[in-house]
Amino acid sequence: MEWLGLYNYWVVVVLMMVGFYIVIAQGNLIKKIVGLNIFQTSVFIFYISLSKLDGGTAPIYVEGITTYSNPLPHVLILTAIVVGVALTAVGLALAVRIHEEYGSIEEDEIQAQDEEDARNA
Repeated sequence: MEWLGLYNYWVVVVLMMVGFYIVIAQGNLIKKIVGLNIFQTSVFIFYISLSKLDGGTAPIYVEGITTYSNPLPHVLILTAIVVGVALTAVGLALAVRIHEEYGSIEEDEIQAQDEEDARNA
């Protein structure tokens, strides 16, 4: 059962597919934003999982320790989290503005209104 030792990669795959499915299958814009956040979280977990070394410690000099984990991926993920929160805020603000304009956040209803407006113009 060697594959059980790679459980974090299984979590990444499951979260990635769940997020991707939500983005593709849902017509609600808020649900799509949630799906993108789930997908993004899976990428964070994957990137951090790659940076961990067995037996590696924090990169602080201590006598007798020769194996250190690379801190760079963790710092990059912190930056990515901040960018992700900002993008989520922009997406939610756009969803609010779309709701104000169209009265709905369902893709089908918005597209139908656009097509009707194009025919009437």
